[in-house]
Amino acid sequence: MRDVAGQTESWAKVLLTGTQMLFVAFGALVLVPLLTGLDPSVALFTAGVGTLVFHSVTSQSVPVFLASSFAFIAPIQGSVASFGVSATMGGLMAAGLVYVVISQAVRVKGTAWLHRLLPAVVVGPVIMVIGLALAPVAVSMATGETSDNIGYGAAIFLSMTSLLVTLLLAVFGRGLLRLIPIIGGIFTGYVLALLMGVVDFTPIHEAAWLSVPSFTAPSFHWAAILFMIPVAIAPAVEHIGDMVAIGSVTGKDYLEKPGLHRTLLGDGLATTVAALFGGPPNTTYSEVTGAVTLTRAFNPKYMIVAAIVAIVLAFVAKLGAFLQTIPGPVMGGIMTLLFGSIAVVGMNTLVRAGQSLTAPRNLVVVSLILVFGIGGMQFGGGQFTLQGVSLAALVGIVLNWLLPQEQEGE
Repeated sequence: MRDVAGQTESWAKVLLTGTQMLFVAFGALVLVPLLTGLDPSVALFTAGVGTLVFHSVTSQSVPVFLASSFAFIAPIQGSVASFGVSATMGGLMAAGLVYVVISQAVRVKGTAWLHRLLPAVVVGPVIMVIGLALAPVAVSMATGETSDNIGYGAAIFLSMTSLLVTLLLAVFGRGLLRLIPIIGGIFTGYVLALLMGVVDFTPIHEAAWLSVPSFTAPSFHWAAILFMIPVAIAPAVEHIGDMVAIGSVTGKDYLEKPGLHRTLLGDGLATTVAALFGGPPNTTYSEVTGAVTLTRAFNPKYMIVAAIVAIVLAFVAKLGAFLQTIPGPVMGGIMTLLFGSIAVVGMNTLVRAGQSLTAPRNLVVVSLILVFGIGGMQFGGGQFTLQGVSLAALVGIVLNWLLPQEQEGE
């Protein structure tokens, strides 16, 4: 197999690196269905299928993995309570089609306006927010707050040891070792957790070896559809930031090639297909972007492998259950590095632009993006709430549009 530079790669390397990407995404991937009452095995299956759909639309040109979207957690919870799981899936299919409509608008209008709409002074801090807004999640996992059977002391030991091994392999590793810093950190943390007796094997004991995920067919009700459609607007804005973020990592402009219209179309179709089987909406995963940044694994075929492994694991219940036994602190320690690396990509975007950040206009735009995105500001409520990365991106876009450009020499 050849990588993006045309060099031959061994199948073992591709399989190992691709599996590592799934390990990185797994914790957040199954967290969404667990919080919303959906089936984690279905989410694993639809993440794999959705990723394959995305790469078929984009001709395997963008190194991203698609999985459960956090933006839809509250809407799914509300919709399931009001309309049931089946009708909620119908609403989510409609939300996926909103992406498709937006993608066609981009196809007709082109992308030149995007560069005016999303200059570095907007894109840089938005990418920083993508990483830093998730920082409390990583820290709470690392300190044991999300684990019922692991205290603070044990959690810190596990998380920091896993982080240290990952750092050492990433910085000092050579050859194959440098390609698997995350797996190395997870393996070390898991072994230590076994020795400390804090691994909960209950999911493995309760799972069958092979089982078909509990798929749910969608049904269509106007109330559920109208409830869910507005939610798609915010993740669509976030998608642009994710594409710019991974483009900053790989040094490519994915808004031009394969084109934002194709990436949006792939994301929308992936969400629609996921809902067809009863899974949560898909989105590009920031965790995997962080892993790509750390490992320099730019070949999109790694994500194809991750998708296929995800589909297989959805049917091999024991293996899926085994992954669920990885202690939260182990994943939390590694997440602190991954989310931080995304923030550094955003910082680098600002530095490379060479603009003065203390100039009044830039100061206002960057400051409000960071504070609104990281501080938890939200607008709206009920069926449609803007917060986090989506709100930060919209605030940046609006301010950049409204505030007058500064003249040379000011």
